[in-house]
Amino acid sequence: MRYSYYPGCTLKTKAKVYEDTTLQTARALGLEISEVPEWQCCGALYPLNTEEFFPLLSPVRSLAQAKAETNEKLVTLCAGCYNVFKRTNRTMRQDGEVRRKINDYLEEDYMGEVDVVHYLEVLKNDIGFDVLAEKVKKKLEGRKIAPYYGCLLLKPRDEMDFDDVENPTIFEDFLQAIGATVVEYPYKTECCGSYLSMANEKVAATAVGRILTSAFKNGAEALIVACPLCKYNLEALQKESKEAAGHPELPVYYFTELLAEALDVRE
Repeated sequence: MRYSYYPGCTLKTKAKVYEDTTLQTARALGLEISEVPEWQCCGALYPLNTEEFFPLLSPVRSLAQAKAETNEKLVTLCAGCYNVFKRTNRTMRQDGEVRRKINDYLEEDYMGEVDVVHYLEVLKNDIGFDVLAEKVKKKLEGRKIAPYYGCLLLKPRDEMDFDDVENPTIFEDFLQAIGATVVEYPYKTECCGSYLSMANEKVAATAVGRILTSAFKNGAEALIVACPLCKYNLEALQKESKEAAGHPELPVYYFTELLAEALDVRE
């Protein structure tokens, strides 16, 4: 199975381990992933101003590049990039006026054709969690892991169409496939404070504290994420959170780190 791959900025810097473990596990699973050449930042946030199309130029350029190179599915890892690309694609398919302006400006003819998928979706839909379980060499038995989804994978519901917004299960199914014990807790889809960590660290730290404390009280030894910003907030702000001060620090992993461990390919 062949895919185009969009890494995004963070996976080449602070989240390099996310990219490394993804590529290691993809090779072990027989997936051919080819990085989109000359990609650029997706813009990090989908613009809410419907009259302003310039913020969409960057993601459309990368999507058009992926179409021109292989016309295969475009795999993403960062939840933020995934959110931007999925919503941009929807706009390019449904809003003829915005599509015309962007294509005229970029001298492209992109209509939203590229199928944007998250690596989790590849594991679920293209590999299959049953098959994945058979390929596991080191089951993570006894490891009590809490899934943390955050916002960007799931919302807005109609635009992302990733999983059930209120009760997603893809992380849980993934953890079961690699042999870990899933820890259920009520804060797995609550916002970690997101970009508020830059403007109001206290508010973000409070949100992080609630998430981590809830996971800990329900037996979690660690959390998994798919978003570099969530990982940063959960790691950095738990030290600042009064709510999280009453229990040991919980490690936070990208889900691909645990997958690499389970497949015994971690370099």
